[in-house]
Amino acid sequence: MFIMEIFLVLFFGAEYCIRLWSAGCRSKYLGFRGRLKFALKPISIIDLSVVIASTFVILTGNEGQVFATSAIRGVRFLQILRMLHVDRQGGTWRLLGSVVFIHRQELITTLYIGFLGLIFSSYFVYLAEKDHTTPDGKAAFTSYADALWWGVISMTTIGYGDVVPQTWVGRIVASCFAIFAISFFALPAGILGSGFALKVQQKQRQKHFNRQIPAAATLIQCLWRCYASDKTSRYKATCALRELLRVIPAHMRG
Repeated sequence: MFIMEIFLVLFFGAEYCIRLWSAGCRSKYLGFRGRLKFALKPISIIDLSVVIASTFVILTGNEGQVFATSAIRGVRFLQILRMLHVDRQGGTWRLLGSVVFIHRQELITTLYIGFLGLIFSSYFVYLAEKDHTTPDGKAAFTSYADALWWGVISMTTIGYGDVVPQTWVGRIVASCFAIFAISFFALPAGILGSGFALKVQQKQRQKHFNRQIPAAATLIQCLWRCYASDKTSRYKATCALRELLRVIPAHMRG
């Protein structure tokens, strides 16, 4: 573990230095100010923070144990940011954001209706259960906050079982709410899933279309050259182009 940690620190440190040095290839990052601008980018700050945090963890380790020092527990979180290197360009977040933006109306509608169902159902369960006590003299729902907690846990199908309705009225309301909540709060997952599928299909069509453009352009150019070099053509523009092609040497016509 210690050797792997050293290897990762050296790898990320070298990568950061190379990126900072090669940033000058772009005009907006030329010179000292340009590289400083590159270093102040969010992803560059995260990279530097990861390198510094990992170096600090190694230097303060005890007998080769990287995570032995309790004083650096807050610094360990920065090491988790290494996972951001998997998607440095942010393509995953852009894809997710585009899908959410396209289906924002459907998502807002389902979440709004589900939230209203949560509020009203929790309130009705609280009204039915607030005066009921268990055999040991304790009330399951002492406040509306307890009912909301039960509603959220039931809505997400987790079901801890720490708070459950005891009366028949409360159970009927809970049953109706469970069916209603699962129906509406399962919709966003389906909406996002179909949105991702449509987005991937759209990208594949765009990629296929981009492959066809160069071939079509080459075909059009070849047909135009054949048409322009036709001596039987009577169009003025074609004749002028034919005369121009006659003047230009053959090896320069392309």
